[in-house]
Amino acid sequence: MFKIRITVAFGYFGRNRSEITVKSYRIGIDAGGTKVAYGLFDEDNRLLDRYQHPTPVEADGPAFSDLVIESVRAMLEKNGLTPANLQGIGICMPSFILFDQGYVCMTSAMVNIRDFAMRDYLTARLGVPVILDNDSNVAALAEHRYGAGRGSRHMVYVATSTGIGSGLILNGQLFRGSYGWAGECGHMLITPDEGLECGCRNQGCFMSWASGRYIPQHIRRMAQGRETSMDLGPDLDGVELLRACKEGDPLALEVLVQMAHYIAVCVFNIYQLLNVNLFVFGGGLVHFGPMLYDRVQKEFDRYNHIPQPVEFRFAELKQDFGIIGAAELVRELR
Repeated sequence: MFKIRITVAFGYFGRNRSEITVKSYRIGIDAGGTKVAYGLFDEDNRLLDRYQHPTPVEADGPAFSDLVIESVRAMLEKNGLTPANLQGIGICMPSFILFDQGYVCMTSAMVNIRDFAMRDYLTARLGVPVILDNDSNVAALAEHRYGAGRGSRHMVYVATSTGIGSGLILNGQLFRGSYGWAGECGHMLITPDEGLECGCRNQGCFMSWASGRYIPQHIRRMAQGRETSMDLGPDLDGVELLRACKEGDPLALEVLVQMAHYIAVCVFNIYQLLNVNLFVFGGGLVHFGPMLYDRVQKEFDRYNHIPQPVEFRFAELKQDFGIIGAAELVRELR
């Protein structure tokens, strides 16, 4: 059974401009498949300001970085700050990132951002230390410190949204692996060379079967020759699927069952590999609630034949996990 816990509010608004003194501030940036969110934090972890804009999905590395630079400068000016007031900037992206180098190898949701030294590009132009990491790693860090994973020794954060990924907390520490992209479970293969081609350039990964990005293609494929209440036009998305599921549309429920199956198999494989017994689910698909995730748990249990407890929880930090976790990255700069 999923557990939902009440979280103490994380944030602070309504401060007087005169309260801003010269001290260390941090900016956390969450670059996702649909929006880029910015959060300004003070040294006490209070969220002072936020801003967001749509993701420029066709932008390459320099173009995307220039937009980030413009947005950061605007946020600083709005709050009466300069780059000298910043301890650093943390950025999370849905990318394969060489963590130690701050180098973006590939980005499945923004395919033109690849083979780019983003950290060095931003640092040189902003004059501020920048640290770059994968979005699922950052979410795991945030949920472990402030959310559903507080106090746990081991935890796996599973992002189920536009894409699918995971972040690994092992022995209380974020585990990045040899290069920085440990936990890219969405790109593990389940039907190699069969199915849709993902932005990772492979066919048959979990992301291509169960993520929001590919839901419309699966719906249209499965809808051939069948009746459905779903609008199969260009605006078809997870919101339309959720509406149809709530109304009992048979095709929509069939798609939901398929998604639950692949998410459950993905989680089961992680469990077998790492033997971590706490999974925290976040991302846009959590809006499906028990309708999807009770099926995920049931399917997981169908494969799990050893009766030791495995706990599923929903993430607690909601839409702020990315900016909170990205700001936490800056602490590593110390």
